[in-house]
Parts: sequence; structure tokens; C-alpha cells
Amino acid sequence: MRSLRRVWRVRAARLALLVLAAVAVLAVAGAALSPYDPLAQDTANMLHGPGGAHWLGTDYLGRDVLSRLLSGTGLSVAGALEAVGAAMALGLLPGLASVWLGRGVEWTALRAVDALMTLPFTVFAIAVVGVLGNGMHQAMLALGVLFAPLFFRVTRAAALGLKQAQYVEAAELVGASRWWILRVHIWGKILPTVAVTTAQAVGQALLVVASLTFLGLGVQPPAPTWGGMLAADLGFLAQQPWAPLIPAAVIMITVGALNILADAIRDSGAATEPPRDAPAAPLAEPAPATPASIDEFRTSRKEQTDAAVPVA
Repeated sequence: MRSLRRVWRVRAARLALLVLAAVAVLAVAGAALSPYDPLAQDTANMLHGPGGAHWLGTDYLGRDVLSRLLSGTGLSVAGALEAVGAAMALGLLPGLASVWLGRGVEWTALRAVDALMTLPFTVFAIAVVGVLGNGMHQAMLALGVLFAPLFFRVTRAAALGLKQAQYVEAAELVGASRWWILRVHIWGKILPTVAVTTAQAVGQALLVVASLTFLGLGVQPPAPTWGGMLAADLGFLAQQPWAPLIPAAVIMITVGALNILADAIRDSGAATEPPRDAPAAPLAEPAPATPASIDEFRTSRKEQTDAAVPVA
């Protein structure tokens, strides 16, 4: 709660949270808020500009753009969250295990992560969809596998720094189990770092999900998605050159809000540490010299001088 209050004090973070709250509402209730059926076609009103009946106009099949945008929010956000959830499940626990379960587990986990980091997102997702079938869950599972190394490395780096802490070593000396140490001493310390990584990963996942749906992978037309709407609008730039800006702006605003939130969480965590350039505490003034202390100093100096003179 203290971290949340620190994040809320940042003005940019409050704006980002309001934007993300609006996106969350649209993801849950976007279909109910749509003024028209997002799949209903009206060939008499194809490629119409914004107006009173259709606030954002209609597409090449006469479907209301605003309704499709609201309805597509749920699928786009759900896909990104599913991919990040799979990445957390595949990355967090192995990252902690590589620190606490010995050299064998560490070597195996690091080699697997290095192999996954060499795979490109789009090509791997296409390969998985080709093997398992073209569906949303298959594509998001592929993304989760490729996002897992991000959580693995962040969790491992944070756990390595905490393993050498004195309170962790003291807990090991008194016989505390590894599970108890992870639950009490480690997890609470790495949670802010995981929160920053999660916010950034959701933004990246939204971009990748939009790219996949742009290519027709994952969610199949005519189901509305942000990437699918962008792909459909690009085919009619001569009639509506402004149309692709609508889904693109929504994607940019959402991803930007997530990045701002991640920066705010990171800054609020750093604010708890004392600044490096803080002025040092003033030293206590020396006590004034007294005649007795002066005599003691002279006597000690004379004894040191006599001891240093060699005896003939």
C-alpha cells in the first residue's frame, strides 16, 4: 500500500492509471457500450465519414467503426494479458529456482533461456500456429514462451542480489527452509521489480498482438481487434486516409500509459533510498583543549621521542 501511495503522488502516474482504468472498463463492457452490432453490415453506408449516426464513420462493409473499436478492446487486451500471464508462469519460478536449486538447475535454465532469446517473435508465433492451429490461445502461448526469458532474467538478477544479504544468511544458519526464505525475505523485495517488468511486458505484448492480428493470426475475422481494424483500413487509404489513425492512436495511448506507469513504479521504488549526493552528517566539534590535556599530550610525545632514540 505504501508503494501504491508513492506511485499515486506522481502526476503522470495518475494520468496513466486513469487511461488504463478506462481501457479496462472498455475491455470488460465494451460490447455492451457499443451503439451498434460490431458485425452488422450496411452496404448502403460503406466508407462514410464521421457523423451524427456514426461518430467515427463506417468501414468498407458499412460496419460502425466505434462499435468495432469498443468491442475489439476486450480481445486485444485479453490476448496481451494471457501472453504475459503465461510468461510470468514460465519465467518467475525458474528464475528463483536457478538461484536456489544448485548448479545443475542453473546451467539448464540459463541454456534454455539463451535458446529462447534467439527466436524472433513473429516467426516463432507463425510456426506454433501452423503446428497447433490458428487460434488465439495458441498464438498467446507462443508469445508467453518468448516473453518468459524477460521475467526469468529480471527475477534471477533480483534474487542473486538478495541471496547474499545478511538477514538471508542468518535465516539459513538458524535452519529456515528455502520456501520460507523465498516467501518471507525474497518475494516481497523483488515484487516491485516484477511489477515494473509486467507493465512493460503488457505494453510490448499489445504491440505484438496487434501485429499478429494484423497478419491474420490469433483472432480470426470478422471478430474485431485493434490490429485487424488497422489491417482492414490500410486497404482503403484512397477513400479514408484518416481511418488507420483511429486504432493506431488507441494502441499508442495504451502502450504509452503502460510505459509511464512502469517508469513511475521504478521511480517510486528508487525514492525510498537515500540520495547519493545527500550531504554528510555534520561531525561533532572537538572538545576544547584544557591545560591537563596539553600536559598529557606533551608527556606522551616525550615518551615516544625517548623510546625512538637508540641506546649507545
